[in-house]
Amino acid sequence: MNVKSIEKLELNKVLAAVSEYAATEGGKAEILACAPSQSVEEVRRRLQLTAECDKLLYVVGVGKIEPFRDISDALKRAEKGSALSCAELLDGAALLRAARVAYISVEKADESIVEVRKITREIYFDKSLEDDITEKIISVDGVSDYASDRLYGIRSRIRSLNARIREKLSEYVGDEYGAYLQDGIVTMRNDRYVIPVKAEHKNRVRGFVHDRSKTGATFFIEPEYVLELNNELIALTIDEREEVEAILRALSKRLGALSEYLVKDTALLYELDALYAKAEYGYAHRCVMPKINGRGYIEIIKGRHPLIDADKVVPVSVTLGKEYNYLLLSGANTGGKTVTLKMVGLFCLMAACGLFISAVDGSSVAVFNKVFCDIGDSQSIEESLSTFSSHMTNIIGICDGAGEGSLVLIDELGGGTNPDEGQALAKAVVKHLIECGSRGIVTTHFTPLKEFAYDVGGIENASMEFDSDTLKPLYSIKIGLPGASNALAISRRLGMNKQILELAESYLSEGARSFENVVRRAEESRIQAERKLAEISSLKAEWEEKVAQANAKIDELNREKEKINRSARSESRRIIADRCEQAEEMLAAIEEIFKKEELKEADLIAARTIKNKIKDGVFDEEGDARKIVDFEPVTVHNICVGLQVYVKPMENRGRVSAYNPKNGEAEVECGSIKMHLKLKDLLLIGNCDEKPKNVKVVKKLPRSSPLLEINVLGLTVPEAIYEVDNFIDRAVTDNLEEVKVIHGVGTGKLRAAIAEHLKKHKNVESFRVGKYGEGETGVTFVKLK
Repeated sequence: MNVKSIEKLELNKVLAAVSEYAATEGGKAEILACAPSQSVEEVRRRLQLTAECDKLLYVVGVGKIEPFRDISDALKRAEKGSALSCAELLDGAALLRAARVAYISVEKADESIVEVRKITREIYFDKSLEDDITEKIISVDGVSDYASDRLYGIRSRIRSLNARIREKLSEYVGDEYGAYLQDGIVTMRNDRYVIPVKAEHKNRVRGFVHDRSKTGATFFIEPEYVLELNNELIALTIDEREEVEAILRALSKRLGALSEYLVKDTALLYELDALYAKAEYGYAHRCVMPKINGRGYIEIIKGRHPLIDADKVVPVSVTLGKEYNYLLLSGANTGGKTVTLKMVGLFCLMAACGLFISAVDGSSVAVFNKVFCDIGDSQSIEESLSTFSSHMTNIIGICDGAGEGSLVLIDELGGGTNPDEGQALAKAVVKHLIECGSRGIVTTHFTPLKEFAYDVGGIENASMEFDSDTLKPLYSIKIGLPGASNALAISRRLGMNKQILELAESYLSEGARSFENVVRRAEESRIQAERKLAEISSLKAEWEEKVAQANAKIDELNREKEKINRSARSESRRIIADRCEQAEEMLAAIEEIFKKEELKEADLIAARTIKNKIKDGVFDEEGDARKIVDFEPVTVHNICVGLQVYVKPMENRGRVSAYNPKNGEAEVECGSIKMHLKLKDLLLIGNCDEKPKNVKVVKKLPRSSPLLEINVLGLTVPEAIYEVDNFIDRAVTDNLEEVKVIHGVGTGKLRAAIAEHLKKHKNVESFRVGKYGEGETGVTFVKLK
């Protein structure tokens, strides 16, 4: 890769921003040293690693790499037998812990984590050594009392001996010798307990002088009777130091034995830290994983340059590499041409480093083996290069090095010199770059170069949109149409003298003036057409939404209608079944009377009673034939108890047994069934059987609880089928979803017959036998439509 081009495209700044998310210094160095790959497979692997780390962080909930220091030098010393310090051993424990956590957290993830798992499975860790270090080393300069039994014993004796010596010296201080002391305190010199004695009384205290104050007024004397105790304390202190060194040496030896594995762990953890940092950067900047190809195809959808403030950056979409290999990008200054140029190159480099790009999902970038760019002013005083010379030096290098698999980005090709020579040179360079098979974007203000793009294959004009009314750029690329530079219009908006502008227009060639005017008018027409199209699309979407809502409402009404019809049919069937049952009872009673040889008066009364029942149950056929539209609606003004009404939902006659004028509800008897209905569902077809003064007001109309199960044990198959049919009809009316039929186990004949009948039932969606604890094969659960 061309180093200068990478710097021009500011990949180093992006990598520096990514490195801020790393948890370790080694991870930061890994990111800053990352170089774009030229292999399609390697780039895909890098992006897959970043994608898996993104999933681990934000889906699985894995933590990042735990911080640790590089202890490579300490490991080399430990491997050679040196004892490490407490701080170095704690750093070793931190490395072991980071390795263990990284390995376990990835192993717990699902099988979709493939590439990261390949890294973590090479990690080595030793939980036992990690625990021993953290338990025995309590600080960067301290070993725990419990690091060994011997150390615990030594330190216990030291504490006891310290207490005894202080106690002895405290007695001395409070004794008759107290007047000889400078201060009533016990202190230490040369690791031995002493007392401060005034200089004039130093001969009155028997003991050994260890030190004298700077002023000479105080001597620090060790009394004779604590000499042996101090000697014992010194000996114990030496024993303690030796035991601590032995503990540190043992731990260092164990750590040194793992030197080779831990050095490898360090490199693997740095790599993982860098990957997690890339994933975190992508998440923080709303980046997506781009599609990768090796065919030079680029499609960036609403890309945002990552180094521009997120509140100020304007998304831009760019397509390159399918129907045309080069874009000739023109348009007004400050319109975003250079930013777009840099963004395209930077996105390709970011993807090649395994970084997600700040665009919309579905974006694609290509992997290039070389990236060339000439952007900005690169004049050099030391090398005596002017702006044009520096510019042409880069162009020469690009022309010599570009070929298949190269991406070329040139800003203002041919600028900085005579326009005629500059545009001629620009045409030649563009033609050469197209013929050598490279891909790229070139920006220009040259009108002849825009015309040239129409005549040469492999290159397409494109323009950065510009609002001619406000004279402000719209930061949007339009393919197929060159853009006007609008230099005079912008100068006019900025306040340039009108006479100067008119003079400038007179200097324009006729061809240039004509071309710019055509381009400007075409651009204005296109913008107006797109605005109209946007308005039409908005209206179309609005009407499509309204039509969808209307269709949904129609479907809902049809479902409600079907539900009401199904409920009405079920209720009608129940009424018919009740009537048939009553008729069978009456016929059976009549047959019993006719069987008697001699009829008594009681039999005649019974027969008359049956006759009256039959008469009461007969409907007026003539009244049934009357059209519903001729009936008068029932209102709170004409309703009364005993009123003969037509029930619209049931398509049947009934009688009002009670009503509530406040709620607009009534209780209606249809044969043996009582229903609670709204007045709007009733039509007046007869007069009241009772006077209005006897009207009964219903405060709350009771409703019977729906039955959830039926027991057909002991019934024959026909009887059971009949009962099950009535039960399902009522369940449908009550809007139940599932009911239970209890038929027992027995021989299984009844269960099989019911199951066969349920298969053909129009109101049954599915059925099953009971599970364990539900009655098993003795019950059948029925799910209703």
